[in-house]
Parts: sequence; structure tokens; C-alpha cells
Amino acid sequence: MNNVTVRNIIHFSGIGGVGMSALAQVAAMEGRLVSGSDRDFDRGRNGRVRAALEALGIKIFSQDGSGVKDGTAELVLSTAIEDSNPEVVEAKKLGLKIWHRSELLAAQVNAFDTIAVAGTSGKSTVAAMLFCVLEAAGLEPSIITGGALVALKARGLIGNAFRGKGKILVVEADESDGTIVRYRPATGLLLNISKDHKDLGDLNKIFSEFAGNCGRLLVNADDPAARALLPRAAAFGFSAGGWAVTEIEAGPFSSEFSINGMRFRLPVPGLYNIENALAACAAASLYGAGLEACAAGLEKFAGVERRFVKVGEKNGVTVIDDYAHNPAKISALLKALHQSPERRVLAVYQPHGFTPTRHLKDELIDSFAGGLGPRDMLIMPEIYYAGGTVARDISSRDIAGAVAAKGRKTAFYEKRADIPAFIASIARPGDIVAVMGARDATLAAFAEQIFNAL
Repeated sequence: MNNVTVRNIIHFSGIGGVGMSALAQVAAMEGRLVSGSDRDFDRGRNGRVRAALEALGIKIFSQDGSGVKDGTAELVLSTAIEDSNPEVVEAKKLGLKIWHRSELLAAQVNAFDTIAVAGTSGKSTVAAMLFCVLEAAGLEPSIITGGALVALKARGLIGNAFRGKGKILVVEADESDGTIVRYRPATGLLLNISKDHKDLGDLNKIFSEFAGNCGRLLVNADDPAARALLPRAAAFGFSAGGWAVTEIEAGPFSSEFSINGMRFRLPVPGLYNIENALAACAAASLYGAGLEACAAGLEKFAGVERRFVKVGEKNGVTVIDDYAHNPAKISALLKALHQSPERRVLAVYQPHGFTPTRHLKDELIDSFAGGLGPRDMLIMPEIYYAGGTVARDISSRDIAGAVAAKGRKTAFYEKRADIPAFIASIARPGDIVAVMGARDATLAAFAEQIFNAL
């Protein structure tokens, strides 16, 4: 009798990344045999993610080719994996099926009754809120998203993915790399459109193609750019599509409001989060979730990692850590923090790369000059540099100087490590310190350093 090799393992090369770890977790929760490797794991980094993956039965190998073996059926690659990688070389030698992460994600989206949450701002939060609402409605949803849900982390997971028993998948549809156009979701949810990674013309093309691929579509009527792009699509809004948001009490740390007469209590602040909550309710209603379930789910909403995380309060000073990094997100956060006008805001903003900072320079300047009050201050370290050959021809000093020229208080620090002591020296009771930025995985720890320095 011939010995036949059974190939049934799916191997993820670069499994520690946000997108890759999400797909790997879903595969493991579906009962598949999963393995993976990551350079950060080889260097002893990202231990929490590795432990969470191993707790699901995922076997981790060194990224030296040893993880791709006779039992491996498929190899999934992140964008960071080169053709010369030992795992790619071995997979080609064995004739295995090789997927890019975006291809596998598209396959998952197309296999479920998927709600794809799209837009330049608020995707992670709306996806998380929608997941909570659908769970409260007893629909047992799944989720794949870019921001870790605090509620899922409490279950011992990484937080960016979960495989429920139901047929609904909530997915954050990211437009930054253009892969959103590969999705064929049952339901598309377009929140907003504003200049971010791409110019508005490019974004309009991407979102228009995405809309054409959706079985049905919901568009935010309160976002002029989104509504103008898709004027005939079904809409939701504060007073559109049969929705009415009233009795709004938006505080700097929580909000209360009514939707169609049902009272909601939301443990996150600002008008923008009320907009996010409405979007989640509108999408959930298409799947039979009533307002009572929506209110129950949102009242227990535990938040998303680095989306308005309250680090703590010390000596009357509150420290917030937030992912706000583009002009729209920054403006929304600053507006939320000023719901208590007597409180001064010390905004610490680290730009997330030289190319996006150059691309959004004028809009960033306007968002801080318009969003900060005369007592507030913008404090900036140098632009985050992830490596590579990008032109480093712009500085945080340029942004801070231009905001100062518009009449706002600013400070620039070439060494980020000097900022906690500076803030400790100027902070006074009632101040809110808001740490903002993206990409840099050390920003949450930096916010903790500021808190500890108070």
C-alpha cells in the first residue's frame, strides 16, 4: 500500500501581523490545522500575540522554512514576505497553493453573509460596535478587524478576530491598499470619505467600485462626500432613512442620546461616536436586531484598543491614548474633548510617516489650529520613521511651527523621551492629555510613561 501524504495544514508566514493573525485565528476556530511564523517571534518580540495564537492550538515555527513541511497544504503571505523567504522557496518546491493575505480575506468575505464596514474614519469602532450589537441580538456573529476589541481580549484572544456560530461576518474593509475592491459582501456600510492615504479622486473611485460589488448598501447621509458619491443608495443619518437621533448629551468621556425614542448610554465620548453607534444600529437592523438589543449591546461596549483608551487619572490630570492620525479623526477627537470647555487639552501628536505627513500637511495644520483652544497646547515629537528609503524632507517642527503661526501654543521635541517630564512640569488639575498617532506600536506604552511621570 502506498504511503500518501495528507496535506491539511494552512501556514501563515508573518502570522504576528494584525491582518494575518486575524485570519489565522478564524481558521483555527473553524477547526483547521494552523501553523505560522513571524520574524518578531524569532526576535523574542510580540509575546502576547504568540501566546494567544498558541492557546488556540496554532503551532509556531521559526521563519527558516521548517514550518512548511509535508503536511502543509497552503501558504498565506503578508505583504512583508519576499519571494526569497525560505518558506516561500519551500512552498514552491512542494507545489503548494500560495495565497496573499488579501486574497484569503476576500475569500472569507465572500463565503459569509458579510457586513463590510468602509470609510476613511471610524471603521474599527463601528465594526466593533456592530459585533457587540449583533451578539446582544443573539446572532452569534464573527468579526475580522484591524483594531483589537477589549471585550475579545478579555476572552483571552488577541481581539482582532472571532468566529461565531452564526452566518454573519463583520469585516473592516480597508481602502488604504486598494484590496477593498476584491470584496463581494452581502452588505456594505460606507461611513465617510475624507483625504487620508489617498486623494479624494482616488478614494471616490475605490468606494464607487466597492459599492458596485455589494449586495446592498447603506451610506451615511450626514457625510456630504459619501452621500454625493452614492446619492441613490439607501441612507441612514441623524434625521434620515427613518432614523431620528435626539436628546444628545455628549460628554468628554461618555454620551447619552435617543434613537427613535430608545435611550442609549455609550461609554465612549463625542458626537462622532454617536454617529458610529447609529451606523452600527442601522446595519444591525437589516439583520433583525431591534433597538432594545442595540442599546443593550452598546451600553456594554468595552471599546477598541487605542481608540479613546483612558490610561488613567492622576492629580486631577486625565491621560487618553487614541489612534487619531488623520485630520478628520484629530478634529473629531478634539471636538469631543472640548465637551467640557473648562478643561485644557494637551495634545501630543506623533505623525505616522513622512509620506502621509507631507500629503496631509495643510489639513493637519488646519485641524490643530481649528481644534485647539487658546489655552490648549500641541506637543509634537519627530515623525515616526519605520525605515526604508522614503524622503525625510519634512519634520514635525514644520507642523508645530505653522500651528503656532496661527495663534496656538505648540512645542516640538526632537527626543520623544523628553516629553513626559515636560508635560509633568506644566500639567495642572483638570487637564486632559491626549496622545495621538498610528503605526508606532510603542505609542500605548508612551502614553503610560506620560501618566507615570505626572
